[in-house]
Amino acid sequence: MKIKIVKKDYGEVVATKPSPREKPQRPDMLFRTLLKLVSLPDLIATGFTCKSVGMEKIGKKEPCLFLMNHSSFIDLEIVSSVLYPRSFNIVATNDCFIGKSALMHHIGCIPTAKFAFDLQLVRDMNYAIKKLSSSVVLYPEASYSFDGTATALPDTVGKCVKMLGVPVVMIRTYGAFARDPLYNNLQRRRVKVSAVQECVFTKEEVERLSADEIQKRLNELFTFDHFRWQAENSVEINEPFRADYLNRVLYKCPHCLAEGRTVGKGETLKCTCCGKEYRLTELGRLEALSGDTAFEYVSDWYAWEREQVRKEIIEGSYRVELPVDICMTIDTKKLYSVGEGKLLHNAEGFELTGCGGRLNYSRKVSASYSLYSDYNWYEVGDMVCIGDAGTLYYCFPKVKGDIVAKMRLAAEEMYKIERERTLSRRISRAQQTQAEVLSN
Repeated sequence: MKIKIVKKDYGEVVATKPSPREKPQRPDMLFRTLLKLVSLPDLIATGFTCKSVGMEKIGKKEPCLFLMNHSSFIDLEIVSSVLYPRSFNIVATNDCFIGKSALMHHIGCIPTAKFAFDLQLVRDMNYAIKKLSSSVVLYPEASYSFDGTATALPDTVGKCVKMLGVPVVMIRTYGAFARDPLYNNLQRRRVKVSAVQECVFTKEEVERLSADEIQKRLNELFTFDHFRWQAENSVEINEPFRADYLNRVLYKCPHCLAEGRTVGKGETLKCTCCGKEYRLTELGRLEALSGDTAFEYVSDWYAWEREQVRKEIIEGSYRVELPVDICMTIDTKKLYSVGEGKLLHNAEGFELTGCGGRLNYSRKVSASYSLYSDYNWYEVGDMVCIGDAGTLYYCFPKVKGDIVAKMRLAAEEMYKIERERTLSRRISRAQQTQAEVLSN
């Protein structure tokens, strides 16, 4: 899938009138049927099956909130098949609307900016449920998984569920990540795909439970490891390209600690600095071709990289500064290429400058719990996106070496550290106030 890109002067883009935000539309039966039919070839090819658990607790036409883990494009095809003929609106990122806004609205999509505060999204979801009597499908992780584990959920999901006040159903997929992991450059594997749709909260339970209790339960549900699932269920992937571009995820060598020097090609991942080489087996395990195996699973290696990034942040040494090509979105007509610039990421957050000195955008650490980053985004290249609900800046690194995953990890860990420090300060102030009251 590609996207419409045009070169345009930065000043002209800034002066462009944003596209008005439309209210959600209830997709009619024609579009629901069309989506189901278009999805059939992939689902048949993967031998797709779906199991239902507890779905008798809700009405067939009763509006619900469907929460789904996010692995690959087939997720949309699964939803279109599993929910048919139920009417539903699906939350999609703004860039999905570029060049096809009318179509996206007709099939029931609701636009939003990933990992950015978007109050209008909550209003749109509520409108779809209360006014259109339509269900809403939401990928609370907001982005495809890099390493096959769950991406952190926003801590506002529980509050959102309480506000909507409808039953909550989780759709969990199996095999979707193994078939088409994001790092593998759209090279699909022959893997069977299945799903389980389960009613996790009835309307009465949503009313009875607190937002914190709902949040805790959802955090537990969104805990998985697709590489471990593959090994434990003996799902063989024999394609000779299964480790292609795995360096995008495993960018740091655990043996010599070099970064950006790993190369994933064929079945192996090799560090060009120290020569250590691993093979990604048919069952999704990592095995060193010589010497000790540092990590048996991609997810464990990625978790170690997260720890390394957190250590850099705490020590004050984390800093990424790199030249980038910059694209912007203002309306839904095209993606605008506005020139070159410099992207800085450090303990203060993000700073993007460029376009002959006219562009100067910054985003604080506390602005988002994660980072919109992607591999081979719309077949343009690896990308990092910052901005807000009005304007988004898509930054494509112009240097060799994988940095996208590290920046996402850093953004997530900085946010956690900031929250921990804020909580610590609040506790300290409360204790101080209590001590003062007692002393008086």
